[in-house]
Amino acid sequence: MLSSQRKQAILALLAREKQVQSRDLSQRFGLSEDSIRRDLRELAAEGLLQRVHGGALPISAALGTFETRKNVQTASKQAIAQKAVSLIQPGQIVLIDGGTTSAELVRRLPPTLSFTAVTHSPSVALALVDHPQVEIILIGGQLYKHSVVTVGAAMLESISRINADLFFMGVTGVHPAAGLTTGNFEEATVKRALAGRAAETVVLASAEKLNAASPFAIGELSLASTLVVETPPDEPLQQALTRQGVTVI
Repeated sequence: MLSSQRKQAILALLAREKQVQSRDLSQRFGLSEDSIRRDLRELAAEGLLQRVHGGALPISAALGTFETRKNVQTASKQAIAQKAVSLIQPGQIVLIDGGTTSAELVRRLPPTLSFTAVTHSPSVALALVDHPQVEIILIGGQLYKHSVVTVGAAMLESISRINADLFFMGVTGVHPAAGLTTGNFEEATVKRALAGRAAETVVLASAEKLNAASPFAIGELSLASTLVVETPPDEPLQQALTRQGVTVI
């Protein structure tokens, strides 16, 4: 089998089983693990999978620029955002992450809903200006341009003084083995810290993020109280979510 054919077979296997192990691939193709690891390195360099210890996971399609991601799974994000809005109760303190799904959430807020929004996303804060019943707290820090959110020590210090009811978290990957992941180390740290300041963390995940992984771990699936999706997760992911006590909406 040619190298190109083997790589296509690896990608097909990955799409079907949601993860591959170097040892299993070595036995399947009758090659050394070094040869398989080389294939995985080359596929990872092409952005076709996410390497992890001992093998690989499907790469998240949600790692493009902010402008690019606005046009990915638009209908899915709109449906998820509409459901997420219904979880907000009047008078609550709500942490809102940055990202394109959060932007959809803000667009769907009823004009009469009164709550306090805390966000490290300047674009989310600006979008909330037109909601007269929403008090806005904008958390400052170093701007991470990819997701248009603030990160860093100043941001973490500010949120340490907030106790919120809900945190709407955006992720780029939800995987039974890798957990909740994103594409930037600092952003993963911030998301983890925000989850620690909320009574409930609600993860908003459009279809391309399910069974996918990114380089930096936010935490285990159990970091979330609730996962809001447009379509039900497949059986292995659903079982993992159930074991970790995550409610799926």
